[in-house]
Amino acid sequence: MTTVKRIVCLANSRKISGRCIAGREFDGGRVGAWIRPVSAREHEEISENERQYEDGSDPKVLDIIDVPLAEARPKLFQQENWLIDADECWVRVGRSNWDQLAKLEDASESLWTNGYHTANGLNDQIPLVVAANLNTSLRFIHIDGGEIHVMRIASPFGPARRRVQGRFQYGGQHYSLWVTDPVIERAYLAKPDGRYPLGESYLTISVGEPFNENCYKLVAAIISRELVGG
Repeated sequence: MTTVKRIVCLANSRKISGRCIAGREFDGGRVGAWIRPVSAREHEEISENERQYEDGSDPKVLDIIDVPLAEARPKLFQQENWLIDADECWVRVGRSNWDQLAKLEDASESLWTNGYHTANGLNDQIPLVVAANLNTSLRFIHIDGGEIHVMRIASPFGPARRRVQGRFQYGGQHYSLWVTDPVIERAYLAKPDGRYPLGESYLTISVGEPFNENCYKLVAAIISRELVGG
C-alpha cells in the first residue's frame, strides 16, 4: 500500500548514476522525521524518471514534495530510508523559504563522531565499526560562514580531477567535507582553483554508504542566505 510523505527537499545530491534525495516531513508547519526515498537498486540511488514531477522537471532543494512510498527500508545507520513507489509521480506542492529553515534545523552539538580524517579532509571519515552504532545519517545545520575550496586532487582510478570541498566550523570542531550538491559543484567548478568565502548558510550533511571499511560525511546541500534571499 502506498504511503505519501510530504517533505521539504533538503538534498538532491549526486549518487552513482542517479541522485540521493532527502528531506524532513513538513505539513502545516509541523516538522517531522527525516525521509530519504530510495530505489530497489543495489545502491538505492533515485533515477531521473523516478524522481521527476509529472511535467518532467527535477525536484529542487527547498521544494515541498508529496513523495509516494512503498515501505520503510532502514539499512545500517541509514535509518531514514524509505522505498519509493516507482509507479507513482512525485508532486510539488509548494516551496519553502529562508525564514522557515530554522524550524528544520537539527539540534546537535556535533556531526556524529570526530577525530577520523582522510588525506584531503578533516573530520570527514567514520570507520564502519563506529558507524554501525549510529542511528541517523542526516543532519541539517546552520553555520555563520565558511569557505568553498576548489582544487585538483589525485585519483587512484585515473587522472587527477577537480573537486569542491566545504570547510566550516560547527560545535567547536573544524570540518573539511566533499560537496555532492550538483548545483553548487557546477557553480564553483566554473571558477578557477582557489578558496571562496561562504556566507551564512544551512548545510545538509549526510553519511554515505560504506566504502573500504569506512563511511564518509558529505555536504549534500548548501543553502546560503545570499542565494535564497531573506
